[in-house]
Amino acid sequence: MLQLENLSYQVPDASDSQREIIKNLNLTIDDHRFIVITGPNGGGKSTLAKLIMGIEQPTEGRILFNGKDITRLSVTERAKCGISFAFQQPVRFKGIKVKDLITLAAGDALSTAGACEYLSKVGLCARDYINRDVDASLSGGELKRIEIATVIARNTPLSVFDEPEAGIDLWSFNNLIKVFEELRDTGDHRSLIIISHQERILNIADEIVVIADGRVKAQGRKEDILPELLQDTGSCRFYQEVQE
Repeated sequence: MLQLENLSYQVPDASDSQREIIKNLNLTIDDHRFIVITGPNGGGKSTLAKLIMGIEQPTEGRILFNGKDITRLSVTERAKCGISFAFQQPVRFKGIKVKDLITLAAGDALSTAGACEYLSKVGLCARDYINRDVDASLSGGELKRIEIATVIARNTPLSVFDEPEAGIDLWSFNNLIKVFEELRDTGDHRSLIIISHQERILNIADEIVVIADGRVKAQGRKEDILPELLQDTGSCRFYQEVQE
């Protein structure tokens, strides 16, 4: 279980005062759930994901994971606790092969066949990618799917994906939906949190959390929350990017 208690996050602004991005936010994510966090751009969604992973540190409040206070733990320490994170813009690693990256994620000796299996899960031909460098020669969509393969390989109790649809083509997006559906249907032991404003991702969630102006505006079952979002003409703008 992930618990965010009275969480706040501030950054300096141009006038040398503090601008509050996350505002006394409270949120509980139960185990074995597929959660999509959505809301308007600039509302604090990606910042919240970075706070969960420890990339940013909250100004106030606590973060508990399975009853343990992880508020001041580093990214590495949180990863050891069982949290994985996929960036909106995946990191490139010059000089590291795809196979090596997946093996590192799996945390033990992994055969080439085992690494190839993870690539196949995200729709990549293993023969074409297993020995490639994780560098600028890969497209954004390719990097995104390789990163997702590493998250699957880690097999942690909680995985957080920050706007996984960003910067990928329609074919990759369609394949991405299939990957998340498989994780939802076969990952009984893990929880997924996806930051997204795409309707097709929202539509496969167990639960939707709406974040706006740094606060939780709504939380509940997809069946209850999604119709309200789709009826809101302002919210409908969030779903157009990939579909068009």
